[in-house]
Amino acid sequence: MVTHAPARPGRRRRRRSLEGWMFVGPFMLVFALVFLAPIGYSIHLSLYRNRLIGGTSFVGLDNYAQAIGDAQLWAGFGRVALFLVVQVPIMLLLALLVALAVDSGRLYGRAFFRVTIFLPYAVPAVVATLMWGFMYSNQFGLVGSINDALHVTLPEPLSAGLALASIGNIVTWEFVGYNMLIFYSALRVVPVTLYESAEIDGAGQFRIVRAIKLPHLRGALVIATIFSVIGSFQLFNEPAIMRPLARNVITTAYTPNMYAYSLSFSGQQYNYAATVAIIMGLITMAVAYAVQLRGTRRK
Repeated sequence: MVTHAPARPGRRRRRRSLEGWMFVGPFMLVFALVFLAPIGYSIHLSLYRNRLIGGTSFVGLDNYAQAIGDAQLWAGFGRVALFLVVQVPIMLLLALLVALAVDSGRLYGRAFFRVTIFLPYAVPAVVATLMWGFMYSNQFGLVGSINDALHVTLPEPLSAGLALASIGNIVTWEFVGYNMLIFYSALRVVPVTLYESAEIDGAGQFRIVRAIKLPHLRGALVIATIFSVIGSFQLFNEPAIMRPLARNVITTAYTPNMYAYSLSFSGQQYNYAATVAIIMGLITMAVAYAVQLRGTRRK
């Protein structure tokens, strides 16, 4: 009778390692091609400058030094920072209230209500912005129709003082349902025994929300906040589509992303546009990490 010697531990570990790389390899290849390679190429571009005489030449960190003193870039950054500080808390608060209302079980037709709140997220951003832009217009839109019908003069939504708030209204309308779904999903996994114990102890609805639901929503709040921070710094679609309606207010440098797009596709300044994009990516990463770190420390 022939017996086979058991495989050596070292060979077994190598085989397991090889099997693991066979599963992970396809993802790592796609990840490197569509994520790491573009970032590396952008960093490469940011270290060069295209001159009228001499062509493309290596300039080191000169583009970054120019960006630090670029007033247009930091003016656009100030707008998205204000947008983040004001719009994101309002949007998340509305989403939280809606999620709590749907989860309470006391809302009549909550399934229909849940779908209705989520429906704006299914509308493409371009279509939603065009729709709201039509309503904002004081010449041919809803605001103009109200002015003509009631013989009043409503504030122009796309004026210098209200344009950012009007864009924030569009983004809030689009993403309240998305964040509501995140919060509602987190609430659905709360153990029912906690609610039963709270009712036995005589806790009211507000006590249940404060002592049970909100603590279980901390992780979801951190995730929604991180997504909202990233989305705020990436603000592009809404102001870019609104620009034909308010060219004097919404300029090509209204947000950093619009500024980088204008530099690249209108000004042919690919190197400096890559520099702006990398700076904004680093800022976004730092803010998102700070939010995640704060949420983890609280937990």
